[in-house]
Amino acid sequence: MSSRSEFLWYIPNDVKAGHRGDVATDDHNSLDTLTAQAKAIEKHGWKGALIGTGWGRPDTFTIATALAARTTTFEPLIAVRPGYWKPANFASSAATLDQLSGGRVRVNVVSGQDELAAYGDSEGDQSQRYARTKEFMRLVRRLWTEENVAFTGDYFQVTGSTVVPRLGARDNRLHPKLYFGGASDAAERVAATEADIQLFWGEPLDGVRQRIERLKTLSKTLDRDIAPLEFGLRITTLVRDTTEQAWADAEAKVARMAEGMAGSWQDHRHTVAVGQQRLLDLAARGDVLDDNLYTAPGKFGGGGASTTWLVGSAEDVARSLRKYEEVGITHFVLSDTPYLAEIQRQGDRLLPLLRA
Repeated sequence: MSSRSEFLWYIPNDVKAGHRGDVATDDHNSLDTLTAQAKAIEKHGWKGALIGTGWGRPDTFTIATALAARTTTFEPLIAVRPGYWKPANFASSAATLDQLSGGRVRVNVVSGQDELAAYGDSEGDQSQRYARTKEFMRLVRRLWTEENVAFTGDYFQVTGSTVVPRLGARDNRLHPKLYFGGASDAAERVAATEADIQLFWGEPLDGVRQRIERLKTLSKTLDRDIAPLEFGLRITTLVRDTTEQAWADAEAKVARMAEGMAGSWQDHRHTVAVGQQRLLDLAARGDVLDDNLYTAPGKFGGGGASTTWLVGSAEDVARSLRKYEEVGITHFVLSDTPYLAEIQRQGDRLLPLLRA
């Protein structure tokens, strides 16, 4: 694969033991457990990991800060929500952590629905939600790259705002990368103008190709004024020594999901966003699409990145990921459970094939 491609994992900051089928232990969310995962990510070749967000889960930024302090190269992809954060507060916090960690911060801006009233937030319909997200992303970037910023929008205002510490350029990186997801028309218009990296769920190649083409066209139509949009894939990868063993284990895991015995898989099913619905609809096209994209998990509660899985030997999965790269994906966020064991297995067996 291209030297441009980057590979991250996923760290589950969740109060529920057995998150998405992980090992259920009392210390599943302790700092020692999460640090062990972050250090394994460093040791086994991963760039960093996505840390999810949502009310009712431990605070994502706090976890990212703790893990950055206990590691040396691990890069946290910190999921944040406009409304939970105000732009200036977030820009300052992220700039501080970026300086302290030596430039390791990445940011995933999330606009999906949440328990807004629980933390004193409110928002309107979908168009208003994404209009607010657009303002948030634009203002955060300005606060990172400009001084004495004045901004008056429909949702956020600042006057004479200079975030400290100031961010210095690092290998042509002017500020932490802003990742973004969303498949609705409103979401795509935000991505086309404000995101550095658009993340897709695990759709078939034809769907990803079409969305990339559409977003590139939108970027031109909407006069994008920042660096060209890049694209990423967030997906579950079930890797075993052989193709046959991988499919046997995948089918067994789905059977346990169908019986309600595979852990807490429902965290993305409270509301069904456009992108999630696209994944759920794939099952109507067949249990297996492309070469080895398994859609059956979505029938039994798999949500988000757990809705579809790439299944096979390391060679099978590497071949499929290369095909995603060929259509324009350069950022990969992979995962499977149990998380720690799979960080090691896939880091040692899958990543070398992808970098060969």
